[in-house]
Amino acid sequence: MLSIIIPALNEAKYLPLLLASIYRQDFRDYEIIVSDANSEDQTRQIAIDLGVRVVVDARRHPSFQRNTGARAALGDTFLFLDADSVLPDKFLSRVVSEFQYRNLGVAGFYLIFNSDKFIYRLCSFGYNFFAWFRQYWRPISVGAGIIVRRDVHEKISGFDETLFVAEDYDYCARAAKIAKFRLLKTVKLPYSIRRMEKEGDLKVLIKWLKMGTRTLWGGKIKKKIVKYDFGNY
Repeated sequence: MLSIIIPALNEAKYLPLLLASIYRQDFRDYEIIVSDANSEDQTRQIAIDLGVRVVVDARRHPSFQRNTGARAALGDTFLFLDADSVLPDKFLSRVVSEFQYRNLGVAGFYLIFNSDKFIYRLCSFGYNFFAWFRQYWRPISVGAGIIVRRDVHEKISGFDETLFVAEDYDYCARAAKIAKFRLLKTVKLPYSIRRMEKEGDLKVLIKWLKMGTRTLWGGKIKKKIVKYDFGNY
């Protein structure tokens, strides 16, 4: 079974869209867990009303929420998604099929930003090239979409809860040391631009560049080198 784990903090606006896109999938062998960071809006109630299992960890960071969700999960494979994602049709069936066919232990996604503006098409190309280049050396994937076998997640003790940012890059790098990592080819993950819309394109791009450079040679970001809020949208 596939356990879909969604970290959430004040996601009442976006979560219903993601859940609707999951329920439209032709793949059915899954459970959904919303791992809530003690939201102050209706996130938990919306999830419950839509038939989703909810777990709560008041510590507010995606690492805590992902690990808490994983501990509650029943499946032998985990798919971590962000609450602002919307999955295209047949996404889950293609992901699971390719993941199993290629005998992967952990995998990430090429991204497609959910805007046709040139700056976002350029961002998609830049990230995808960077991720493709690194998948054979020091793999990365954004936390918005990571699929991993349960045993791999448990062997590396999940996400590092001491990191301020780039915990997703660190997770993939550690998982790739004990299991085969690749970026999936049959699908692209739609990626939300809401952070860029709120903070400004250039400002966010500079943050990403700073974090990406710091992690390029295995650096871990434990201090607040940039302002990067969780659930402030």
